[in-house]
Amino acid sequence: MTPLLLPKASVPTPKRTHGLAGPPSPRMMPQGPSSKKRSRRHQRFMERRALLEQRGLLRPRRRLGTQGPPGGLSNVTPRGWKVSKLGLSVSPSTSPDSTVGRCSRTSVGNTITGIQPCLPRPNKYVAIDCEMVGTGPRGRQSELARCSIVSYDGDVIYDKYVLPLLPIVDFRTRWSGITRRHMESAIQFRAAQEEILKILKDKIVVGHAIHNDFQALKYFHPKERTRDTSRIPLLNQKAGLPPGANASLKSLARHLLQKKIQVGCKGHSSVEDARTAMELYRLVEVPWEAELARSQPPRPPSPTDPITDSHQYMDDQYWPQDLMAGTL
Repeated sequence: MTPLLLPKASVPTPKRTHGLAGPPSPRMMPQGPSSKKRSRRHQRFMERRALLEQRGLLRPRRRLGTQGPPGGLSNVTPRGWKVSKLGLSVSPSTSPDSTVGRCSRTSVGNTITGIQPCLPRPNKYVAIDCEMVGTGPRGRQSELARCSIVSYDGDVIYDKYVLPLLPIVDFRTRWSGITRRHMESAIQFRAAQEEILKILKDKIVVGHAIHNDFQALKYFHPKERTRDTSRIPLLNQKAGLPPGANASLKSLARHLLQKKIQVGCKGHSSVEDARTAMELYRLVEVPWEAELARSQPPRPPSPTDPITDSHQYMDDQYWPQDLMAGTL
């Protein structure tokens, strides 16, 4: 006898409620005219932002998972950089052009007191020193006879003897180290001036009593890109000198670098003096640049400035016509 098969009873599936399933999907949310308008506006903004990034006018956004610690600092030292008492510096084996900036933070004991702004790349710094001879009546007029420029790491970039515009009356060998023999291989002043100004262009120039060097070059360098080690109260404070004292390069080198320069009767070495000025600057680079950053007025916002918040330029009034035509 064949057994009678009864159909299985269907068990009703309980309906999922808002409390168990969480909030409804965004696709199920009602979209009114205002939300559609915001969506179109955001899409237009993202297209324009992508165009600016493609043209190199805006820094690309950080991707998810690649954000660093607050303040833009990383716990990992970038490749090619080394940590020292002066902060971060680039190693000789790494090209300075491959680095973006040098960020550091100041601390007292174990307490972080603040995060300083990123410093310019090391290849933006040079140190200069010039030696002068006497021309004119009784040799009282100073003219350029030698110019030396070194890099952030002290490497010689430029070192040439220069023939003054006027005949030399006093070589000042005891201080300048210049003799008649050096003038045999000297180049004309105008040629040297052109070569030197090309090096100094867009650079932060370090020197001691640097206004004398610029005067000999018949040149004026922007004040915000000039670092005069004879006018840094921090150096005087470290050396135990009065803040307003006009300390000589020789004195600062002896107190802070434990090195003797400008000794003997053969005159100064402009290469040695330029290197010493750069070493002194690097001793106080971080706090001095932070002080300058606080004293300088803030720059006005610009749409092409990567550090400016780009969201305020979403409105059509901020966008040039060529960008409007390429995205609409």
